[in-house]
Amino acid sequence: MYIALYARQSIDKENSVSIETQLDYCKATIKPDENQYPVRCFSDKGYSGKDTNRPEFQRLMKDVRRGRVAKVIVYKLDRISRSIIDFVDMLQEFNDYNVKFVSSQESFDTDSPYGEMICKILVVFAEFERKSIISRIKDAYEKRSDLGLYAGGRRPYGYDLEEAVINGIKSKKLIPNQEEAAHIRYLFEVYAQPSVTLRQLQDNLLERNIEPLTGTDWTTGKLSTLLRNPVYVKADAELYSYYERKGVHIIGETKDFDGTHNIQLYGKTTHDKSLDDWSDMKIVLLTSEGLVDSEVWLKCQRKLEQNKQIGNALSNQTSWLSGKIVCSKCGHTMTTVKGQSQKYFLCTGKTHKKVCSGIKETIYVEDMEDLVDECISQKLSELNFSRVSHSDAKANQINLLKLKIREIDGKLSSLSDAVLEGNFNGDMISLLNEKAKRLNEEKRKLLDEIDDRTISDISVQETINFSKKWRKASFNERRAICGILIKTIIMHEDGNPEIIWNI
Repeated sequence: MYIALYARQSIDKENSVSIETQLDYCKATIKPDENQYPVRCFSDKGYSGKDTNRPEFQRLMKDVRRGRVAKVIVYKLDRISRSIIDFVDMLQEFNDYNVKFVSSQESFDTDSPYGEMICKILVVFAEFERKSIISRIKDAYEKRSDLGLYAGGRRPYGYDLEEAVINGIKSKKLIPNQEEAAHIRYLFEVYAQPSVTLRQLQDNLLERNIEPLTGTDWTTGKLSTLLRNPVYVKADAELYSYYERKGVHIIGETKDFDGTHNIQLYGKTTHDKSLDDWSDMKIVLLTSEGLVDSEVWLKCQRKLEQNKQIGNALSNQTSWLSGKIVCSKCGHTMTTVKGQSQKYFLCTGKTHKKVCSGIKETIYVEDMEDLVDECISQKLSELNFSRVSHSDAKANQINLLKLKIREIDGKLSSLSDAVLEGNFNGDMISLLNEKAKRLNEEKRKLLDEIDDRTISDISVQETINFSKKWRKASFNERRAICGILIKTIIMHEDGNPEIIWNI
């Protein structure tokens, strides 16, 4: 076993205590009767005490758990932890493995209840200090933002960062990068056209070898984020009105929005994507120049907002087969695309992921729906149930089996009616699907038992026709039934589908 000395220094500054000095103080705390223990030093330089994600601290804790450490000595309590939760957990582990803990400058150790109590109190103050620092940083950030100073972070595509003094404060200013700025203007102008989609814009940029800052390929997500960024727009009265309608707090007057400078958007946003709450957001004019006219930028915003509304729709209305058809080559789903005269299915592995060459044959939505319509109609006809009687009075057991089948068929009929008449979400449809599978399995066992008894002369009295109801089903009803009956439809390269049924 050994005595561990631990030191931490987050940053080098004039009034900070160095790692070496901390370790010297720790060594001076070792008692004469502890000289028989070897001493090992652990130090984390450049790491914060807000959590325990520090390599040397973790190495020390591993030795604690292996029973190799007799005592841990630190210069001050906040060197080992600033978090009350982490510190209490650490103390518990020290206690579990009979490890003593000493802070050399606070003159206490965990050998006594008093020392442990003081230790916890000091950690509370350390946690308070850390939160105070964070609060001061946030206040300073908001104050700088309110003054129109760049908030910081990685430079936005289209600009370079240049050191500047604004309103007597050292800051950074956005300076247009001529090549990237031209790309930004092109990007906004192309997407502002009504017929251009994010996917088409992505393909356009890939063809022109225009790459984002990360050096990776553009994605629709990256493009959407860039297009929404107001740092590119030349702020004028129209832009002022746009954010005013959204309820954003605007720092500055309308006359300052002269169509030259850009703006900075900051503040709290909601994590609920279904909400559009801008009340805690602020915008402020920057001293740098905008790159895109507000008319073009606002056209892009209207398109993006429309995309969001479409994306939030409860269901895809292009085909009741949406989400069911997958490409046999790559396993990705096939999405609907609107051609000049007809809609057709395309593999998303080809259009979105760029990892598949797609299906050779053109799969028209109308043709595919007609084919699956016939298959589902046939499958539903197999679920038709009959109320029956039998001429043999001695077949009481068979009659009981038939009654059970009748009961099951009634449940299946009710299940089908419920789907055809209701509007269920995905979770409910999954539950109905599982119930249908269990009922059909039970029905198959009863039918097998009847076959074994070789009973005949069944007279059909009444049949409930599921297939007929299917023919009259609405779009949403068809989609729900399809979800229950079909697990997936595998589209092979030759254009032939393979239906995988749930029941």
